[in-house]
Amino acid sequence: MSEAKYKDTVTKVMQALEEIRPFLNQDGGDIELIEVKDTTVIVRLLGNCSACHINTSTLKLGVENTIKQHVPEIRKVINID
Repeated sequence: MSEAKYKDTVTKVMQALEEIRPFLNQDGGDIELIEVKDTTVIVRLLGNCSACHINTSTLKLGVENTIKQHVPEIRKVINID
């Protein structure tokens, strides 16, 4: 991926995260972008979201779907502790 394409992708991922951040904040959580690597986005769920028993659903249904809407070439989103 070229540097310009990488920067564009990161910008779009950040926009997607800003879109879903208010929903995470409502539950006492947050999200941090760790890295964009090829077609994978690596994030860290923070606050209440990190220990929540439904964080896998939050990651797949909320975070991953929103990111894919903004950046269709992203294939998966991974949460790290």
